[in-house]
Amino acid sequence: MLGPDAQACPFSTPETVSREDPTMTADSHKLPALPFSDDALDPHISARTLGFHYGKHHNAYVTNLNKLVADTDLAGMGLEDVIRKVAGDGSKKGVFNNAAQVWNHTFYWNSMRPNGGGAPSGRMADLIGNSFGSYDAFKDQFGKAAAGQFGSGWAWLVSEGDRLAIETTGNADLPLAHGKKALITCDVWEHAYYLDYQNRRPDYVATFLDKLVNWEFAEANLG
Repeated sequence: MLGPDAQACPFSTPETVSREDPTMTADSHKLPALPFSDDALDPHISARTLGFHYGKHHNAYVTNLNKLVADTDLAGMGLEDVIRKVAGDGSKKGVFNNAAQVWNHTFYWNSMRPNGGGAPSGRMADLIGNSFGSYDAFKDQFGKAAAGQFGSGWAWLVSEGDRLAIETTGNADLPLAHGKKALITCDVWEHAYYLDYQNRRPDYVATFLDKLVNWEFAEANLG
């Protein structure tokens, strides 16, 4: 059951973010363009990693989703509508996993930008201070949550009314499926970082926060 803060499509907000929307056309879901060039995040995330992660993994979720919804009552539905409809339905787990991973990856790309990272300013800075006490406290809690997520999954900063919270989800799960509003996410599936960081997930997460996180995107998602 989705609550009042259930998230609308977040991928067309700030000017620095791709305005392509990962939803259905009349025929199929599409792989949205990256909001930056393949080498724009070097040296923090390499073009080689993006080539595999975006070009292979993200693309495969789109392809699989199209196959799964073809000739069903889900064909022609928008991506978020598909996720809402099948969330919690064990018979549609394959559809949920692939649809959620299309959404998650698009949100992740937009959660980063070249020359990003560091402490936010303005509204996000105030919310982080009020919710966690300080940016350093937030960074410590987010880093521990992301590094401590067992197996594959995601670390999220979510909005809960006038406060923020840190959550992790396993595999393809996402706040949208639980009626929550995501602001940023960090992908902690191994394919997101292994070519660049091997088993050093904490270093990857620290780099995400220090060098990559897109606070403008996060603030735009506040609405």
